[in-house]
Amino acid sequence: MNDVGDGGPAVRRLADWDGEDLLALAEEYETPLYVVDGERVAENCVRLRSAFPDAALKYAMKAHAGQSVLRTVREAGFDAECASAGEVQRALDAGFPGERIQYTAVNPPARDLDYVVERWREHPALTITVGAADTVDRLRDRSFDGRLCIRANPGVGAGHHEKVQTGANAKFGIPIERVADLSEQWHAEFDLVGVHAHAGSGISGEDLSDHRELVRRMGELTREVESRVGPLSFVDVGGGFGVPYRESEPPLDLGDVADATRAALGDVEATLAVEPGRYIVADAGVLLARVNTVKQARDATVVGVDAGMTALLRPAMYDAYHAIRNISAPSAESTSVTVAGPICESADVLCEQRSLPRPQRGHVLAIGNAGAYGYEMSNTYNSRPRPAEVALSETTVRLARRRETLTDVTSLEQ
Repeated sequence: MNDVGDGGPAVRRLADWDGEDLLALAEEYETPLYVVDGERVAENCVRLRSAFPDAALKYAMKAHAGQSVLRTVREAGFDAECASAGEVQRALDAGFPGERIQYTAVNPPARDLDYVVERWREHPALTITVGAADTVDRLRDRSFDGRLCIRANPGVGAGHHEKVQTGANAKFGIPIERVADLSEQWHAEFDLVGVHAHAGSGISGEDLSDHRELVRRMGELTREVESRVGPLSFVDVGGGFGVPYRESEPPLDLGDVADATRAALGDVEATLAVEPGRYIVADAGVLLARVNTVKQARDATVVGVDAGMTALLRPAMYDAYHAIRNISAPSAESTSVTVAGPICESADVLCEQRSLPRPQRGHVLAIGNAGAYGYEMSNTYNSRPRPAEVALSETTVRLARRRETLTDVTSLEQ
């Protein structure tokens, strides 16, 4: 796919990052270290806007909720789609006004609902999306009567792994055949503004046909709801647009995806809304890790690094592939290695039997496409502090999140 204006190329491969610049960051800020490029985030926003010029674009914050990213997508004109009370707070902190915040409640804890309804009182244009009739009862108990969106379960899902396919999973949404009746019950009591569904995450290739079927069903639902209660503000078909994690995998033709989405939706009065997350930030981030151990096992050369499943969970959680470069010795003779982290779990492996320029102790490895669900899924298992993160702009490097310390890890204990 060719460049699209200021949107840049359709994909940024790990090989496109400047290895010397990354090495310098590793030396200055130490490892493990997340690096997120704000310019690339902005380019991806431009490309999405070019493909969906008339749609309401809402950034799925769960992909990366750092303030540097949030400010960039806000300035690009995107709204904030929040999956928790904490994400609502982060959106407000990043300067999103209430009318540009949508809270999508999935089995929300009481504290989340308490917090979000309090913020709604201050920002009455904030939208709450409900995926259960029970959640509406709980909102009534809190005297909420504001902007309401209904999440449907359309019975079709898609995504790169079964654990992220939501469209047909009973956990998510109200069965689509019940939504029109509920809309009639609720529209007089609340400001019913939209319907919503989400197929899953990392949608590409053959999954695109399932996504189109979800959109088609949502188009039918929207027309039925609008025939009963009048026009809706939007029909939200979620996000989940995939990015190529493997070096040989082609990028989505976003223009074709957008055209197919509009065609599948059909004629509705509501504005089409989409919720990209991964597509915006995945290729804008890398994780840098330093080699601490090289050992010859019976059937593998194991390269131990200081970033494992607590820094980047996706390989252990989803068997996810991430490209890896040896940026310290890119011209060294290649050899087959298994790259493993420092966590006491056999799942703590970033790759197995991968051909890399021979790593040595002290070398720095770069792990690609780490901008989405990288830092956000990091954790302190084994009492390991989380990494630092730096944010790049065209001319500056800024420490976006400091490295946690052992004191940080234990600070909540009584």
